[in-house]
Amino acid sequence: MTQGPDFEKAELLPVIAQDAASGEVLMLAYMNREAYEETLRTRRVCYYSRSRRKLWRKGEESGHVQQLTEIFFDCDADTLLVKVNQVGGAACHEGYRSCFFRRIDLDNGSVHTVGERLFDPAAVYGSKK
Repeated sequence: MTQGPDFEKAELLPVIAQDAASGEVLMLAYMNREAYEETLRTRRVCYYSRSRRKLWRKGEESGHVQQLTEIFFDCDADTLLVKVNQVGGAACHEGYRSCFFRRIDLDNGSVHTVGERLFDPAAVYGSKK
């Protein structure tokens, strides 16, 4: 019987973050074993940033942290689902509640922004994103 996510299969496992109250999908990120263990220990979601190659404590710059309410893993033990309370309202570094704020029109392929920007990324992060 599997005891938890299988970090032997892959060093980084995909993680879907979902709002615990509404069920809205907020983002997809990755965790390594260290990020997973920190998340369990602190109940504040920690990811592994592939671009920065280091632990990424969600909200460390913006203050928009994710408080863990539940954590699940899939049947293959290689994908995680974290249910969170999204503090500050925005999960996306571009200032939107969800990273999935662009909808593709199925009829013509055009892209539409859905959702409202909750903060100005330049004001929070400066010139880096």
